[in-house]
Amino acid sequence: MACLPRIEFEYPAGSQPDAAIIWLHGLGADGSDFAGIVPELKLPSSLSLRFVFPHAPSIPVTINNGFVMPAWYDIVDADVGRKVDEVQLIASAADVHKLINEQLALGMRSERIILAGFSQGGAVVIQAALTYPQPLGGLLSLSSYFATAEIIRPHPANKAIPINICHGTHDPVVAEKLGRSSRDLLMAMGYHPEYHTYFMEHSVCLEEVRDISKWIQQRLLPVVKPA
Repeated sequence: MACLPRIEFEYPAGSQPDAAIIWLHGLGADGSDFAGIVPELKLPSSLSLRFVFPHAPSIPVTINNGFVMPAWYDIVDADVGRKVDEVQLIASAADVHKLINEQLALGMRSERIILAGFSQGGAVVIQAALTYPQPLGGLLSLSSYFATAEIIRPHPANKAIPINICHGTHDPVVAEKLGRSSRDLLMAMGYHPEYHTYFMEHSVCLEEVRDISKWIQQRLLPVVKPA
């Protein structure tokens, strides 16, 4: 079955990647929205990664007066933490599963694949990561929320997945309390998420980018044991 259109490249360029990061954008954006962040991560050349930035389909979005724009699912109420089109969100998560399967078909181990997402994209990758039937390398949720907490059926394969939740303290779009709620809901389900806040609105800041880089390296760099 066809996978989502995407921007995809190796880092460093020309390398033979043994790990992948699939990174979803937010409402109204496209895959290019986060592709430019890769050089800012300043990842070591010892990591050989494939970055995948898929494009969401364009659909009518209720809270924007039905205007057609790139979206992973419809939002039917301004309180984004509660009223979303769960069927569309789950379908988008299934599309992320296809992207993971594509990487596996190329020889990637599932434990070397990280899912990341901003805002709407974060809600999708939470659903996708927790329901994927093979262990993944990590879950990164940025300025997002756990939209499917009440209906999700997690797969035990990712019971121990490393989770990092980042949120802006002054976010006017997705209130920071929704980030904290995501953390608390995940903890109640037996996960062990990290939670970090930054003095920013609905965006990404330099301090956050540096922390994301460290977290990626912790997940994907080999552990060097003392002699």
